[in-house]
Amino acid sequence: YLRGFLFSGFPWEFSGYALYQQLHFIQIADLCGVYGVSFIIMLTNTGIFIYLRAANKLTALVSLVFTILCLLMVWGYGEVCIRWFENQKPLSFANITIVQGNIDQKQKWDARFVSDTIRKYIDLSLSAKNKKSDLVVWPETAVPFYFEDANSVPFKQMVLSGARTMQTAFLVGSPSFSTQNDQMNFFNSAYLISRQGKILDRYDKTHLVPFGEYVPLKQYLPFLGKIVAQVGDFKSGTMGRTLSLASKKINLGIQICYEMIFPELATAMINNNKKDADLLINITNDAWYGRTSAAQQHFSMAVLRAVENRRSLVRAANTGISGFIDPLGHVLVTTALFETAVLTQKIPLMKTTSFYSQHGDWGAQICLIIVILSSLYLFYQTYINRRKQNEC
Repeated sequence: YLRGFLFSGFPWEFSGYALYQQLHFIQIADLCGVYGVSFIIMLTNTGIFIYLRAANKLTALVSLVFTILCLLMVWGYGEVCIRWFENQKPLSFANITIVQGNIDQKQKWDARFVSDTIRKYIDLSLSAKNKKSDLVVWPETAVPFYFEDANSVPFKQMVLSGARTMQTAFLVGSPSFSTQNDQMNFFNSAYLISRQGKILDRYDKTHLVPFGEYVPLKQYLPFLGKIVAQVGDFKSGTMGRTLSLASKKINLGIQICYEMIFPELATAMINNNKKDADLLINITNDAWYGRTSAAQQHFSMAVLRAVENRRSLVRAANTGISGFIDPLGHVLVTTALFETAVLTQKIPLMKTTSFYSQHGDWGAQICLIIVILSSLYLFYQTYINRRKQNEC
């Protein structure tokens, strides 16, 4: 739990994510998040350990029975949630298209390939024109230039023209900038474009990658910027902000890259009082991971965000894995790694606010308090015992 926010936080692949394909066992995430799923895994392993190593048969039996009962309760809760969802009629549906451009990382920021990159994304998007999508989603920095830079107008017009030609709203990843008090600020952003080819709104990434998108404590340690090659200098956006696709009355909760691994960022979008997110969208560029297991791990964490908040989740990645996840955490369809692909899916939109969305990581916090109090008690007991020994 502490790893989730200390030193900017890195809550990557907790043990609970291992069960992302076991729908019955991850439904409790809408009560206590991925930490609750991790707790069940550790509880089960501890119960089995005690059963195998107990000094007497009664202790072993009690441990085994208690473990089985806990698992049955978790599975039973999952069954109830699955049946409820299957009998529930969603308020509405959205027809979403995701485009996986599969752009080589070496070419992505090469100025010679910008036009070809944009043309590829537009052509792929237009290939799904007959699907009548409500929204087309491109990955993080799919647009490899500053979208509103005067020097990039021809490329910008290509993108806007693509939306007009398809007559569909686009959500595209692009770096952006703004000037405030004569200071230039840069952002990792997502632009929402209307079907008429007009910029509707922009989301700026709020949780930046240390030493990747900014240098921590740069004002105190200026030499770090010179040590870390190709480091960015981005600013953070506003946490919990959503974008409104007014034509479809849908509020979009955007998470860029590894923002999706932070549960509190998703719940902040669900709890946006004015524009609660109806749909979670993760745009990312996982090309850095190559063919390692990291891309699969990153995708698995998206499944728990969907269950925790009871929202469908759309994921568009440059080289994969892209796909669609329903509010139960069921993976509807995915792409393979390092392939060019276009997927269109009709997904349910729900307004149900889960207990977890409202109360966050209460379970993990209680466990942390218990650990701290227990440690203090043991420390106190040890101190008293040593004092008695010294007196003797």
